[in-house]
Amino acid sequence: MSKSGKHFFTSESVTEGHPDKVCDQVSDSILDDLLSQDPKSRVACETLATTGLVLISGEITTAGYCDFQKVVRNTVKEIGYTKADYGFDYKTCSVLASIHEQSADIDMGVTEKPGHEQGAGDQGLMFGYACRETEELMPMPIMLAHKLARKLSEVRREKLLPYLRPDGKSQVTVQYEGARPLRVEAIVIAAQHNATVEMEELREDIRHQVIKKIIPPDLIDKETWKKVYINGTGRFELGGPMADTGITGRKIIVDTYGGVGSHGGGCFSGKDPSKVDRSGSYMARYIAKNLVASGIVDRIELQIAYAIGVADPVSIMVDTFGTAKISEDKIKELIRAHFPLKPRKMIEYLALQRPIYRKTAAYGHFGRTEPEFTWEQTDKAAALRTDAGLSRG
Repeated sequence: MSKSGKHFFTSESVTEGHPDKVCDQVSDSILDDLLSQDPKSRVACETLATTGLVLISGEITTAGYCDFQKVVRNTVKEIGYTKADYGFDYKTCSVLASIHEQSADIDMGVTEKPGHEQGAGDQGLMFGYACRETEELMPMPIMLAHKLARKLSEVRREKLLPYLRPDGKSQVTVQYEGARPLRVEAIVIAAQHNATVEMEELREDIRHQVIKKIIPPDLIDKETWKKVYINGTGRFELGGPMADTGITGRKIIVDTYGGVGSHGGGCFSGKDPSKVDRSGSYMARYIAKNLVASGIVDRIELQIAYAIGVADPVSIMVDTFGTAKISEDKIKELIRAHFPLKPRKMIEYLALQRPIYRKTAAYGHFGRTEPEFTWEQTDKAAALRTDAGLSRG
């Protein structure tokens, strides 16, 4: 986002009960289950969910064993699909699996052997982004959208709004002047609910229990409230996989930066960290966030590209949008000097062979504060600043 003058930017998020996010969480729950038994598990797991059915497919090579029935049903239960009248629930849905081993051709390039270090699990391009718009060093629209979606789930789980059901969406439009966010222009909420609640009650509750709890008062004004749209079509009783087929990896912009910057060629969920779609994107975010935290740049987009079976990236690109205190060539030198970019080294450095992925599968992979999200640490910022020759002032 490099526009000058006043302009708007919009991002969306979805709740954990959105059908696509159900699938992301199922895929990552399977990954977590296998990594807890065999940290070297190779997993590429896709999930489809529709009325009464969860279908698991993909390639898995592991020394562990996954009870697909148990993992899927537990995940669906924890999300909140617990009653048959939701049209989809953990007790009655069918669970089917069609799984085979990872291709031996891929394994040759990915597995470390004498004389061959671990290469990338596929060709691909990964992006990392960071900016100063929020304390998480993330774009403001996606962070506010995530927080609204998470709050929708919280008030449902805590029974503050007991008529809510698991499916839901949020959308936030922010007005900018140049790169600086000024105010929230519009908010859109879609919240699944039971058949008995009156729509005006739901809308009033969400204004007070969700929006006012999340959007800072200095960002919302009377003009914003004129553009708050809650369940714009009226009723939203039919939701989840019964209303809309879910598929793993269909919310990649929700997963990353909300449409700000660029997205690489693949999704994250259901993939073990040997897939650079995941580990490379996490490392790119880690690099970008540390560069912003160091004060070297105020905003940066980073691209790393790989070839299958090759350890070193084939290219690195940085775009600082004119905010850098040093040259972009120097920034690339700092990246090479301070950050591991080979797949095995990235996996080790960020401790990615752990069962940490279910949490990533809802409310974004970036801008998180949980300790498992090692790529959100800014522990390299001070060293980067020193090596860049910048003062501490």
